[in-house]
Amino acid sequence: MAQAIAATPTGAAKSKLYPSAKEALQGVVADGQTLAVGGFGLCGIPEALIGALRDSGVKGLTAISNNAGVDGFGLGLLLETRQIKKMISSYVGENKEFERQFLSGELELEFNPQGTLAERLRAGGAGIPAFFTRTGYGTVVADGKETREFDGHHYVMETALKADVSLVKAWKADTAGNLVFRKTARNFNPACAMAGKTCVVEVEELVEVGAIDPDHVHLPGIYVDRIVVNAAPEKRIEQRTVRAG
Repeated sequence: MAQAIAATPTGAAKSKLYPSAKEALQGVVADGQTLAVGGFGLCGIPEALIGALRDSGVKGLTAISNNAGVDGFGLGLLLETRQIKKMISSYVGENKEFERQFLSGELELEFNPQGTLAERLRAGGAGIPAFFTRTGYGTVVADGKETREFDGHHYVMETALKADVSLVKAWKADTAGNLVFRKTARNFNPACAMAGKTCVVEVEELVEVGAIDPDHVHLPGIYVDRIVVNAAPEKRIEQRTVRAG
């Protein structure tokens, strides 16, 4: 784990780097919060931050995430410890404990089409309170929501999503918090980062300001509050499929 940058002179910008995931979450997470957690399946999830969140013992959480990891890994860890009371999700497969808790009424679920979930997060970060989409009209997704007709088509109004805390995974950051995401990990992470009041980012590599070409920055550091380095994440695969040799 990386060491914290030395204390800065009076009047200089405060360091965003924290020596561990545990310390990066201290004073940030609390019972009853709403968290936006990046990742798609197990790709691009903030593994160390999720582990530290479990160890913090905070409970009664609402988690906004495309899915809930798998049994024993990712957000599945927080389901096992009953720290999540509600999921705002899209894909809810791959997790037997999720299924068990939902069917038994122990876990609330606000189900979203995947594109709608992404746009709700993006809208939250952009300050857009709501938007209309054709997706979900005439299904249970539209139950209790305002609908409207535009140009002969029916639309459902979806509200923006905001979070108290965002937990995000990036490949590389500079010390100012400018982020680069690698390949498929650039999924829900940027939208989650923008939708949170406080954003904590887990990265594999930390460089000095100026080392990242400005044209290669995927998310500017203005959205990032805290950084922790996890240079060797486990990066599990949900279902490994191979052909017989």
